Amino acid sequence: MVADNEDNEDSVTPPTEGKTTSAKAAKKQAKEALKAAKKAEYKAAAGQAANNAGDNSEDSSKGCYGIAEVIMSKDKYEDRNFVTIANLGQYTGKSAIWLRGRVHTSRAKGKQCFLILRQQSSTVQCILSVGDDTSKQMVKFAGNIHKESIVDIQAKAVAVPSKIESCTEQNLELAVKQLFVVSQAKAQLPLQIEDASRPDNLDDTDALHTRVNQDTRLDNRVLDLRTPANQAIFRLEAGVCRLFRDILTEKGFTEIHTPKIISAASEGGANVFTVSYFKDSAYLAQSPQLYKQMAIAADFDKVFTVGAVFRAEDSNTHRHLTEFVGLDLEMAFKYHYHEVLHTIGDTFTAMFKGLRDLYALEIEAVRQQFNVEPFKFLEPSLVLKFSDGVAMLREAGIETGDEEDLSTPNEKMLGRLVKAKYDTDFYILDKFPLAIRPFYTMPDPNNPVYSNSYDMFMRGEEILSGAQRIHDAEFLTERAKHHGIDINKIAAYIESFRFGCPPHAGGGIGLERVVMLYLGLDNIRKTSMFPRDPKRLTP
Repeated sequence: MVADNEDNEDSVTPPTEGKTTSAKAAKKQAKEALKAAKKAEYKAAAGQAANNAGDNSEDSSKGCYGIAEVIMSKDKYEDRNFVTIANLGQYTGKSAIWLRGRVHTSRAKGKQCFLILRQQSSTVQCILSVGDDTSKQMVKFAGNIHKESIVDIQAKAVAVPSKIESCTEQNLELAVKQLFVVSQAKAQLPLQIEDASRPDNLDDTDALHTRVNQDTRLDNRVLDLRTPANQAIFRLEAGVCRLFRDILTEKGFTEIHTPKIISAASEGGANVFTVSYFKDSAYLAQSPQLYKQMAIAADFDKVFTVGAVFRAEDSNTHRHLTEFVGLDLEMAFKYHYHEVLHTIGDTFTAMFKGLRDLYALEIEAVRQQFNVEPFKFLEPSLVLKFSDGVAMLREAGIETGDEEDLSTPNEKMLGRLVKAKYDTDFYILDKFPLAIRPFYTMPDPNNPVYSNSYDMFMRGEEILSGAQRIHDAEFLTERAKHHGIDINKIAAYIESFRFGCPPHAGGGIGLERVVMLYLGLDNIRKTSMFPRDPKRLTP
């Protein structure tokens, strides 16, 4: 055939000016081109034959699987009865039902495909087997679905003879009839859910057990939040808010909402974020403190609020964030601020009991990944004086001043000492030195060195700071000047006390810190859904 083409002028490169191509070279070039064309033609034909042999027959499952159209609310599909994995037990042996979930894993082997479907923390095994109702094309399709893709599955729940240990639903599996990909995930994910879910056992040196570091988790937080432990953490965190609201509402408190853009630093000092406010400057609230007090002056008697708090502290520690959720409360009292102190202590006790009784499954899910001790507390709560805490530290060989605030190491040491002596992870420290408290704190009438203020601790770390507030305008002005605060910027706050205000006290709680310490976790970023710290502003 090559000889037949020798004289074909199309197969010979024509000579150009300054360059000639010999007939021999042209012949060789044409021969190689023809050989390559024939090879490609043969390869294509062989591939088509292989495909035809693989199909072997018409696709009997056509229309029962595939990539679904993008859902644009065009159709309602009201005939599809969607159920949850957790409720599958009641459908065992009955007619087919629909489920929507994520592909946790998918593995095709021979004429079968085993697919694990996940909904939040619940998983169930799905099986596809080549047969009259299921084609080999459908089985192959199921085995190639990318992990974390969202799928709609129609299936029958079938009891299994032996438990499926790898799933939360261990006594049944789903025999798949229809399978459609609703949203396809990327083939290559920045982290694997299996790796991010591994038990946090630092003693395990098995190199095959891949761990995901904190920055990778936070950079890809949407994926990281899908792990069973994270699902549980943030459901429990929602539980803390729910219990806080319910308990205080039952005690006669009213929920209020306070401004987050304010004209002056609410706590004093320089740790505030300045923002542009039209032609002037304003600050992001360090606390709802001033507005809680103004609500008390407005005769709301008992108030609480749940909202964002901002602290411009360059603290890169395991327990500090620049933005966190504050659970704050304020309450009028009759004659002694301990009326409020005990109300707050009782609120914590009720929250701890609620978490223990209502969120046992979530707590256990977290413990599957993070090995922590159960949280212990006393009823009523243990109350110690600040001076007693200092004495305990000194007895243990720790030197600290009478008017010196507790450092983080000393806090933790005192927590260990209290746990050893009283067997509690929660306690209250009362009568802090006046010099280390905010300007609005009422001094101790019996000893001006101290104040009517208190902190509350979980596992040796502070989670609430509170006090009796000064409710006399002249005294408040004096204390503000002592702290170097511009009186003009808090004039409205001070003025509210000139109209008559009952004695009151309260406190502020960090939600993320409460959850971290209740579960015994080692870093507050584990309990902040999208944490903000001096080095992180995304995602």
